[in-house]
Amino acid sequence: MSLVRLIVLGIVALDGEAHGYAVRRKVGEWRVDSWTRVQPGSIYHALKQLARDGRLRALAAEESAEGPDRVRYRLTEVGRAEFVERLEAALGSFDIEALGVGVAFMDALPKKRVAALLDDQMQRARANVAHLRALRTETPEEGQAPHTGDLLDLWIGNLDATTRWVEGIRTRLGPA
Repeated sequence: MSLVRLIVLGIVALDGEAHGYAVRRKVGEWRVDSWTRVQPGSIYHALKQLARDGRLRALAAEESAEGPDRVRYRLTEVGRAEFVERLEAALGSFDIEALGVGVAFMDALPKKRVAALLDDQMQRARANVAHLRALRTETPEEGQAPHTGDLLDLWIGNLDATTRWVEGIRTRLGPA
């Protein structure tokens, strides 16, 4: 999943329209580079690519005292659909970065939909933990590569922690 596309589409969706500098500034204010591997410099490339792909529509350029004219962008219907599709996928992801980006933009979806996606994510995570625990009981202790038991313990711990974190968010959302 391209998180930079989701982030750019999400910021433009939240603001209604935005130019590259405004998107980059918001990425900096949110400290996105501290909770994803998305770097602020990738924003401009993503904006241009999304415009080429028909996900964003370029509006009139604004003059800027700080440098070149700023092109404002607005989501197209196709861009809005991609944003929702990527956001829903992120909220169901076990990838911690993707899930985090999904949570950052979850207010863009109806509360009932977010609740359903998070409930499904937790149910799948619990099923995976149960499966991994069953595998762990069948895995002999070993002191050499590939340390399968240790890796299973790592995955179980990560999924357990993520599930507890999602449960906290789901509780704060309240009833759907």
